[in-house]
Amino acid sequence: MRSTWAVWLAAALALPVRPAFADPAPPVRAVVEMFTSQGCSACLSADRLAGEFSREPGLLALTVPVTYWDYLGWKDTLAEHAFDERQRAYAVQNRFHQLATPQAVVSGRELIPGSDRGRLSRLIAESGTLPVRVKVYEHNERIVIDIDADSTARPAEIWLVPVARSRPVVIGRGANEGRVAVYANVVRGFHRVGTWTGAAARFELSRATARIGGADGYAVLLQAGGANRRILGAAKGPGL
Repeated sequence: MRSTWAVWLAAALALPVRPAFADPAPPVRAVVEMFTSQGCSACLSADRLAGEFSREPGLLALTVPVTYWDYLGWKDTLAEHAFDERQRAYAVQNRFHQLATPQAVVSGRELIPGSDRGRLSRLIAESGTLPVRVKVYEHNERIVIDIDADSTARPAEIWLVPVARSRPVVIGRGANEGRVAVYANVVRGFHRVGTWTGAAARFELSRATARIGGADGYAVLLQAGGANRRILGAAKGPGL
């Protein structure tokens, strides 16, 4: 009996010890926001492209549905007017005179047609890495956000972005009547967490903050305000 116990104990001790936390996700090197609409006939291919990007390690792809095509006969079931305003702010920054879909914004700076796979891939590759390291994890039903110091950066806003990781929608009317749009990381809101001043900082908030609009995941953005809306850092929440 003793020898059996000794053998079992030796085998157990030889097993690798599992860490208390899962390995952290790779740092996010770029963020792609895909502005789209269920009433836009050209958007479904861009939605699929956003889905492909969402599976790439180190790349945060967000689908952001807008409302301004609703008048064409189908009210987008996921769009919010606040998302229209977000796209409009990017357009003003880049001196675009009108909004369009599909449109992709890379790391808060460059606006390009969202269905142009080649150009979008090149722009992501050329954009380099985000300058500020952002990490996010959960502890006791709290979301904890850690941001590294960067003495060269100006103050920026921290945003929690709840998302539905996968959301199919059957479109009942309009240009895409009868078709199914399948969204990845579709944004359900932008929640301002606070202001980062350039020093190393930690922010905490309730996990319930990310549970809105059917969201089952979230991301974090560190974004400059004012005329320059560059994204300085980003992180994916667990499971994203």
